[in-house]
Amino acid sequence: MAKYVMALDAGTTSNRCVLFDEKGGVCSVAQKEFRQYFPQPGWVEHDAHEIWSTQLGVAVEAMQAIGAGAEDIAAIGITNQRETTILWDKATGEPVCRAIVWQCRRTSAICDRLREQGLAPWFREKTGLVIDAYFSATKIMWILENIPGVREKAKRGEILFGTVETWLIWKLTRGKVHVTDYSNASRTMLFNIRTLTWDHEILEKLNIPPSILPTPVPSSQLFGAADEIFFGAPILIAGAAGDQQAALFGEAGFSAGEAKNTYGTGCFLLMNTGESPVFSRNGLVTTIAWGIGGRVCYALEGSIFVAGAAVQWLRDELKVIETAAESETLAAQVEDTCGCYLVPAFTGLGAPYWNQHARGCLVGLTRGVNRKHLVRAVLESIAYQTADVLAAMQDDAGLTLSALKADGGAAKNDFLMQFQSDIINAPVYRPACVETTALGAAYLAGLAVGFWESTEALRNNGRIDRVFEPSMTEAARQEKMSGWKKAVARSLDWSD
Repeated sequence: MAKYVMALDAGTTSNRCVLFDEKGGVCSVAQKEFRQYFPQPGWVEHDAHEIWSTQLGVAVEAMQAIGAGAEDIAAIGITNQRETTILWDKATGEPVCRAIVWQCRRTSAICDRLREQGLAPWFREKTGLVIDAYFSATKIMWILENIPGVREKAKRGEILFGTVETWLIWKLTRGKVHVTDYSNASRTMLFNIRTLTWDHEILEKLNIPPSILPTPVPSSQLFGAADEIFFGAPILIAGAAGDQQAALFGEAGFSAGEAKNTYGTGCFLLMNTGESPVFSRNGLVTTIAWGIGGRVCYALEGSIFVAGAAVQWLRDELKVIETAAESETLAAQVEDTCGCYLVPAFTGLGAPYWNQHARGCLVGLTRGVNRKHLVRAVLESIAYQTADVLAAMQDDAGLTLSALKADGGAAKNDFLMQFQSDIINAPVYRPACVETTALGAAYLAGLAVGFWESTEALRNNGRIDRVFEPSMTEAARQEKMSGWKKAVARSLDWSD
């Protein structure tokens, strides 16, 4: 009898493996960071080989840590950094270039051309998305146009495309399975979210050969099996979802109107809208949350490009802190930011602004500002961006959220969670298990193989660690948000 479900959590800066038991408890975790490449300003790349090797490595490490064998694993679920684009040779498995990461802005000019042609409403109606360099479509175009010989090979059916979960499934099955789940497909700007098929009109418009695309499938079903060479025996692969959709599933956000915010490299606020897509008037995107049991669930999403990545910037580039955890301690040592604001538009601004030419700025500096104020400003910027998205989402959905569910690595930061509650004037609920992204992938896989009976059974696994209640006055809240809006205005269109 299998004891665990394995979740492979392929993140933007690290890969993790988490083994869960039937209660949704974490039994083993292994994690390894991988290298980030910044070849030009605004460009971000990963080595697809390193994504694969580190993901396989942490899977083996997590199993060894508790003495688990392949027979102990009921299934593998995969969750991944979305939109990141990999093209590889079908015969050799060799990537044609480094993966172009979701944060990368190199295709901004392509997006500008598409918008100038008046295509934005057309794309939104079909895909639910805005035209932006964030999504996979223009990244594929760039590779086909700029890497010598790739377009010719693609036309001959010799090239495959995938987001990270597709790449990992292909590698785990040693090239036998080339699929993507509906949630990841819906992030490519190529997928018709109504028909659940690749949109051939879009493919023709963008000159992308259909032969490179994986087969779209539901998020919870048997995809294939990891080859025995990796774990000593085959293990079923039975679940996949983009990281933000997986987090909503892991938070048991199964019903329309339920929402969560994941505080990771970026910040992503998702609201379940049920079995019908809701289209935003306020700069949000419409996405597929998951496909399961013959039904598709949709969500409204606000995407913030830089959240935890700004804390990493303080640590790695500025050397202001030594560890991410130190940011909480330093921020709490000052009463405010001494009037300064940091807008972390390092790769443009996502929802609700969608300004790909925005760039980061630090404003309101006076001689009294020190590193503690800067650290606090970075953490506050995460909360401000979330407040912007939440306001847009509530307007679109026509409701007021009674509370916000928080997960992700930065949700462990008590200062950030309290400030978030203050600035949105609503309670913030932090679960006992902040590994909700991995948990969602595990749930999807476990449901497919009968490890868990139903989604209702999963609701009983959720436990709350802490509730943060707002304590800020309305006058202070309005003053701070007004300053934030002024700071954002300074960052817009900087690189245009």
